[in-house]
Amino acid sequence: MAGNPRNGRRYRRLCAQQRALGLPCWICGGEIDYSLTGYAAQRSAWAFTLDHAQPLTRGGDLLDPANARSAHRRCNSARGNRSNHHGQPVRASRRW
Repeated sequence: MAGNPRNGRRYRRLCAQQRALGLPCWICGGEIDYSLTGYAAQRSAWAFTLDHAQPLTRGGDLLDPANARSAHRRCNSARGNRSNHHGQPVRASRRW
């Protein structure tokens, strides 16, 4: 039985490649704090996470570099599985 593909070498390599680009968050346009790693990155809303332009739940490919985007942890979580429209990022907002 195969393990979690997010723990695999190909996924970790894709994350490292995307991180190395140093791009701003594709959702809000803000700068990402790439200095955060390990536990600090897991706790910070402004740390890097790998997001997928086409959500995995909507048929997006986990390992396709063309589907990979840099995002803040907070923006990625708020966006959920909503798709972008016409190539433009979804401006995530949360209703309280």
